[in-house]
Amino acid sequence: MLRGLIAGGWLCLSLAAAAAPLLGSAAACRRYDGLPGTQAAAQGWVPGGRFIMGADDAYPEEAPAREVQLKGFWMDRHEVSNAQFARFVRATGYRTLAERGLDGRHYPDVPARLRQPGSMVFIMPSRLDPDQVNWWHFVPGANWRQPEGPGSSWRGRENHPVVHIAREDAMAYARWAGRSLPTEAEFEYAARGAVASRFPWGDSLQRQGRQMANTWQGPFPFKNNTEDGFAATAPVGCFAANGYGLFDLIGNVWEWTADDWSTPLPAATAQPALNLEAALSLQARGSKLGTIKGGSFLCSPLYCQRYRPSARHAQELSLGSSHIGFRTVAYAPGPAGP
Repeated sequence: MLRGLIAGGWLCLSLAAAAAPLLGSAAACRRYDGLPGTQAAAQGWVPGGRFIMGADDAYPEEAPAREVQLKGFWMDRHEVSNAQFARFVRATGYRTLAERGLDGRHYPDVPARLRQPGSMVFIMPSRLDPDQVNWWHFVPGANWRQPEGPGSSWRGRENHPVVHIAREDAMAYARWAGRSLPTEAEFEYAARGAVASRFPWGDSLQRQGRQMANTWQGPFPFKNNTEDGFAATAPVGCFAANGYGLFDLIGNVWEWTADDWSTPLPAATAQPALNLEAALSLQARGSKLGTIKGGSFLCSPLYCQRYRPSARHAQELSLGSSHIGFRTVAYAPGPAGP
């Protein structure tokens, strides 16, 4: 049954991806302005079917592996780019949660310095303090416009995925576009790309000696060898599309799903990548967790091996970071048959 669905999915790819944007290489993605010109360029069709969701041989939160059936849907071919998000902001005047800060009435237990406008930024440490996981820092003024904080800018990165996005920001964009955030099951199904291997291209992060996604190579978090060509976010669509004509569902940035986090997590491991300031914030907001998928440029074989379709992670709903973005889905009839 699975092999038949895979074959059927690949046929749909050949029919639907013909009008896909000319992405899939570092040269092509750097020329891309981040704005798909047509609906065919914006979204790819993911045909419905059954698949095995989750895994029994990976992180415990991925278990149990179980069969899931989904109806077909349209999904953005790549993460929402800075250019796309800027167009939304110009049209609506929307301000993200990182720009607004947290309302003390709703978050009275969060320290005032963590309620101010700002977001979490990855800063490569010079040494590892054993008493503190210290590569994440809450930076006042960091947001999608200023990804590294005051003095930085999204300009020149129009074709990169928008980051520092809380889930409510992603949902606001989706509503404006007449779409939705994907469910966790939809994201995983689409990320598998109609194949049953560990990754959409095979069972190794590399293919013929070439990195197939934007992840971390080297001793995390002290040195990124950038064998994939990128030290941080990459422009969308720099790596080959999967079997549904979709880009970057593995690596580059984590992506929000519509689902809340429902798996109990030990307090010591609920957010292993966050430093003390973030932990203080999460103590007050830790019950409000959503699910992110796909891994990011910070995932490495030595840390956070969550660049697989079945991998998942909890993320505080109102806390964005420099490696969290999103994409949307639409529920409309699929492409017409021949």
